Amino acid sequence: MKVTVVGAGAVGASCAEYIAIKDFASEVVLLDIKEGFAEGKAMDLMQTASLNGFDTKITGITNDYSKTANSDICVITSGIPRKPGMTREELIGINAGIVKSVSASLIEHSPETIIIVVSNPMDTMTYLVHKTTSLPKNRIIGMGGALDSARFKYRLAEALEAPISDVDGMVIGGHSDTGMVPLTAHATRNSVKASEFLSQERLDQVKEDTKVGGATLTKLLGTSAWYAPGAAVSGLVQAIACDQKKMYPCSVLLEGEYGLNDLCIGVPVILGRNGVESIVTIKLSDAEKEHMQQSADGVKKTNGLLELS
Repeated sequence: MKVTVVGAGAVGASCAEYIAIKDFASEVVLLDIKEGFAEGKAMDLMQTASLNGFDTKITGITNDYSKTANSDICVITSGIPRKPGMTREELIGINAGIVKSVSASLIEHSPETIIIVVSNPMDTMTYLVHKTTSLPKNRIIGMGGALDSARFKYRLAEALEAPISDVDGMVIGGHSDTGMVPLTAHATRNSVKASEFLSQERLDQVKEDTKVGGATLTKLLGTSAWYAPGAAVSGLVQAIACDQKKMYPCSVLLEGEYGLNDLCIGVPVILGRNGVESIVTIKLSDAEKEHMQQSADGVKKTNGLLELS
């Protein structure tokens, strides 16, 4: 099992680290355009192997896509990160060109690969890969929902004053501050609805805190977060590599599901060795449907800024 991660910055390096520590891949290739940067990160990570007990080989490469050949899964984290006050949508002009070039280079050397898109604005970058490559739709996946759901569960556990292992919840919709649809009505603590423990007002606060989760961290850190994004990616990669058939909310191309067409947006999917094995349709309330439609409208508006010709 060979995994390539493009972009050796904080998010990419965290992806490589978490994938290696889980020890299910034979090799992780870390690629960056900055001379020696990926090589240095890879060497540093490999020097943790005996300490963390993994045998995955981590290789650093400067802009040589031939070394990524025959990768089973490729992760695209490259692009500029958000700065304080910057929306994910404002990144589109710069990152679209990067993602288009990177995906083409990856597929040239690994035509059977599965691509996981992390670069922001993530839903639009995932859509861009669909529109500019020949990969089937089951092999193009956007990461956002897995991360947003992890942040949702963190906020739920905080509100419930419960261990996070007790808590389950999901965020669908667009990976943006306004587009996320945290499903508070479906959230549970050990199968008991969270609404049995929390007032609607507190649940609404959890929802709002979740939606600005990324922006909150960007304000505190001065750049995008990296630990949780890296962990979210590693979960998706492992589900695919190990054919786990796990359910994650991911940004995938919809063709009628949830009443939506011709866009990528977060919905629950089953992940296995073929990538997206199936899209799961869950029953939404009228309010959730309305929020999902508003989210889709926002994603389509951002998609309209792409230059696809």
